[in-house]
Amino acid sequence: MKKQYLWFVLLFSMVIASSCEKELEQIPLSTASKAAVFGSQHGLEMYVNSFYTILPGRKTNLDAMSDYLAVRTVPIFIQEGAFAATLSSEWTWTDLRNLNYFIVNCKDPAVDIDVRKNYLGIAKFFRAYFYFEKIKRFGDVPWVGKPLDVSDTDILYGGRDSRTLVMDSVLADINYACENIRLTTDPTRSTITKYLAYALKSRICLFEGTFRKYHTELNLQSTAAAWLSAAETAAKKVMDEGGFSVYTAGGPSKAYRALFTSDDPVASEVMLSAISDISLKILNDANWYWTSGTYGDKASFIRTFINTYLNIDGTPFTNNPDWPEMLFRDEVKGRDMRLQQTIRMGDYKRIVGGTQIPGPPVFSYTFTGYQPIKWALDDMYYDSERLNTNSISIFRFAEVLLNYAEAKAELGTLTDADWAATVGALRARAGITGGLDSKPTVADPYLTANYFPGISDPVILEIRRERGIELCLEGFRFADILRWKRGELMEMEWNGFYVPELNIPMDLNEDGIPDVAFYQGTKPSPEVSGVTYVDVSPTIGGKTNPQLLKNGTSGELTWMNNIKRKWEDKMYYYPIPATDLITNPNLGQNPGW
Repeated sequence: MKKQYLWFVLLFSMVIASSCEKELEQIPLSTASKAAVFGSQHGLEMYVNSFYTILPGRKTNLDAMSDYLAVRTVPIFIQEGAFAATLSSEWTWTDLRNLNYFIVNCKDPAVDIDVRKNYLGIAKFFRAYFYFEKIKRFGDVPWVGKPLDVSDTDILYGGRDSRTLVMDSVLADINYACENIRLTTDPTRSTITKYLAYALKSRICLFEGTFRKYHTELNLQSTAAAWLSAAETAAKKVMDEGGFSVYTAGGPSKAYRALFTSDDPVASEVMLSAISDISLKILNDANWYWTSGTYGDKASFIRTFINTYLNIDGTPFTNNPDWPEMLFRDEVKGRDMRLQQTIRMGDYKRIVGGTQIPGPPVFSYTFTGYQPIKWALDDMYYDSERLNTNSISIFRFAEVLLNYAEAKAELGTLTDADWAATVGALRARAGITGGLDSKPTVADPYLTANYFPGISDPVILEIRRERGIELCLEGFRFADILRWKRGELMEMEWNGFYVPELNIPMDLNEDGIPDVAFYQGTKPSPEVSGVTYVDVSPTIGGKTNPQLLKNGTSGELTWMNNIKRKWEDKMYYYPIPATDLITNPNLGQNPGW
């Protein structure tokens, strides 16, 4: 964010000026620094701006490890027997010390108390965010509410606190933020506001409520409803008072993707965004990551997930008995219009030197044929390095709607009106015509068979479908899998579109130009100009080929099935890094690691 950059410039200037003054007056550095920062509203503002680095910023690869993406290599975490405590990371606490130092010292009476409460609210927003991320990753962690000194050995070398203590403390922090942050709106969508705090509260409480409900081994099921109710209430606060709405400009074929390709955040729906700035050379690498054959993960959606996109009339695509052998060009037609705004398909175009050219899936970038475009800009100028100017949303109103719907569905209180205001509104934006005004009454067997065999409630199933589609590639999926206790989804086959036969070029976007052909052994001759030829032989050069057809010479594409992926219950938490456990054995290791 531009604001973060400016904070660093201003803070540096302030420190230099303060240092010069202290040298002349022989005043201890710490005393003068504290007065300069905590004795004015300007100082408090500059300090809290340092907390924004805790957020994910301009990252678009947050779902690289998820059930619905095939990537270049299988993440070590889910390779059978490959991950260990020696490889674990993110047991870092520097940000917490910065937060606690501010919270403890924000008490100078020279600043009006309501002003102090506002900035304390922002600091506690970030501390809640910080600890929420730690809980998601490690489970029990130490709760530390003050900046530590070397003399605090009982804390520095103590054990971890219980999940209930930490999460109760997180809830207290985010409640304080909701009550005391004064700013209610920010047109730039780059700063923390009151309603953003409520949005974070809905995210935290939904996670914790569903985690406690489905992780019965914690014996916390009796407390789940209170967290779900808190999620519902917080989300409703945003819905009723926040002034946000589902963005629909441009119509169903364009509105959704505009949220992710616009330089300026779409302020009606985006609540917080990491903004790029050419003048400050603050840019992101979305195109480089999503279109490069060498830089990124070559992440591609799998067919099992693509099948969850509904038909435009609101019926499940997989109700059609012919879907298993449908060609790519046919299976993408007549679907939820978010599909055409999420992957390359149909009449999607790219831009070269100001000229539009066909943009079918390119098999030097994709393994499955379902190549994402959600974050990438259409102009190929941006493909080669960190050049993207689009803002990256961190919080969206759509998530709040889904948090509200899921919390009420889990509580069994979702009404038809609730459905219409949340899932219905999002599906209407996507051009879907059926099932918008009333909640579903029949469970989709495809969802129960492939994703949620333990869920029979059609409302919960459809909300989970909607969450996967609406929020894909925004960094939610792995956390959702954890809280739903569906880690087994990480073992899902990485499959691609259906290939009917070898050696025949396929026109993927029906523009009359063949795009790709699959062969075994020797390339067909003569080669067709512009066609990418993909060898799907079982072995290449004596080595196992990771790219195959499921039935040998036909069928769905498959990728990396030669590398065993295995989920175990211990993987709902990362292990405490081995080096940190050596430093402090009292932390104890997570079970199974």
